[in-house]
Amino acid sequence: MTEFAGGNGIVVGVDGSEASMAALRWATEQAHALGTDVVAVHAWEPVRPKIASCALVSARPTVAEQRIQAAGLLASTVREVFGPRIDGAVHAVLVEGPPARVLLRQARGALLLALGRKAHGQYELPAIGSVGLECLRHATIPVVAVPTTEQPAAPGGAVRMLSLARSSAA
Repeated sequence: MTEFAGGNGIVVGVDGSEASMAALRWATEQAHALGTDVVAVHAWEPVRPKIASCALVSARPTVAEQRIQAAGLLASTVREVFGPRIDGAVHAVLVEGPPARVLLRQARGALLLALGRKAHGQYELPAIGSVGLECLRHATIPVVAVPTTEQPAAPGGAVRMLSLARSSAA
């Protein structure tokens, strides 16, 4: 299994939130203007539930089940943004690994990295999360923090799922 190596596109972090959907909409508009592709990346990590050692093993989700859930989240997010006709310039990529590391690795050679952010932070805290802050600290390309919007974009063309891959160190 290989990761997307598309070159000069726009990489977008997708986590199912309204903020990440806003970033995907924005990145797609920019990609059309620039004549490039969008790589919608969902990073996931297997979760080891904190269940008592006496709990049945069947009660614990397997890594394969978690991977299926992550792929479903990515697919449903892309469908929610674009409707049934997903934009042909959008490539959905599912990668196992820490989100910031995965996004930075996927963004190598890209034009920019787009991340969603809440419209306003609470209690003087930044509106961008810990993954976004880590990306801002370590990115070697421009990072755009797109605020949430209230208006969804109109549906577009078709999406291709490119890979299920394990991330290596960024």
